[in-house]
Parts: sequence; structure tokens; C-alpha cells
Amino acid sequence: MTADHYFSAEPTAPEVRSEIVFNVAGRDYRLTVAAGVFSASRLDPGTAVLLRKGDLPTAAIAGTFLDLGCGYGPIACVLASEAPRAVVHAVDVNSRARELTALNAGVLGLADRVRVAAPDDVPADVTFDQIWSNPPTHVGKAELRALMERWLPRLAPDGVAWLVINRNLGGDSLHAWLADTGWAVERIASQRGFRVLKVTRKTN
Repeated sequence: MTADHYFSAEPTAPEVRSEIVFNVAGRDYRLTVAAGVFSASRLDPGTAVLLRKGDLPTAAIAGTFLDLGCGYGPIACVLASEAPRAVVHAVDVNSRARELTALNAGVLGLADRVRVAAPDDVPADVTFDQIWSNPPTHVGKAELRALMERWLPRLAPDGVAWLVINRNLGGDSLHAWLADTGWAVERIASQRGFRVLKVTRKTN
């Protein structure tokens, strides 16, 4: 028997559910979590840094957002709550994570604007005004770069991606690689060992 990873498509660990509570931008969130998904015991520190240091959308912002590697849905739920005119695509390979995100979005009254899907089920013609991600660094450098190569090109021309990467798990090398491959990358914050990167298209 092999242990589940949070990036397993079909977790085999017993689905023992619990709840976590956290606060972002003055709002309290109570979300259901379960074994077999990423950071099931607390709001991940990297996600917390991203939501604190990234430029969260305001109520005036409309558009289409992507939560890449949504887990049980903390980023998607925050984005949809902060920007009630936006639609958020919440994407994860983990079926249990998707189920929990849909559950949490429904409890918060966000189900009509949080569209949960496996990566291959996102319509190919959808582009994103914002991409938010605490990507799965433990999949390895090659897989992480492939993830970026797949999704970053789907940014709208004036879109922005907000990424958080553990410094000790390749944060600086990912920054350099993104810049080398043609993206404009700015380190917005460095806190608790995490880098928050703002990624946009280069302008001529």
C-alpha cells in the first residue's frame, strides 16, 4: 500500500471530515476538510501568506478567475466572496478536493460562481483575468514547470497570476525560470519562508 499524496487523483485514506476556521480580509471562513487533501488540518501557511500579501480583488472587479490546485477551496471561496461579480474556476486533480470545494462553496452561497472541475474538464476557450495558486511543489520541478506552461498562457492579455512558493522548495528558481521563459515576474513579498510572485505578460 502506498500513502496518498494531496495530488493523488483518487485518495484512498478514509474520508474523515473536520472543520477549520480562518480569517481573511476581515471575513471569517469555516470550511470542511478531510484526510487525503492538501493541508487538511489548518489553512496552509503558504496559502495564508498568499491571501494576505496578494492583491485580492474588490467587489468592483468582474472577470474570470482560476484557483489552480484548489484543495478544499480556501482560495476559491475567498476570491468569490471578495469579488461577487467574478466567476472562479476551482481546479484540482484530486477528486476529494473537488468534492470538498463544491461543498464549501455551496455552504457559503457561492455555488453559482465557483465552478469546480478536473484540469481536463475546463473548457479550452476559457481565459483568466486572474490566476491564484499555491502550486504542488512536491510533484517535482519538471511537473511544476509543466503546470505553469499549461495554465499561464491562458491568462488574458492584461491578466495577472499570483503564486506562492516555498523558498526552500524552488521559489527563487521558479521565479528565474518564469522570467527566462518570457514572463514579467515581480516578487511582491517574502514571508515565513514563502515567496509571493506576481506574474504578467511582458509588454513590448
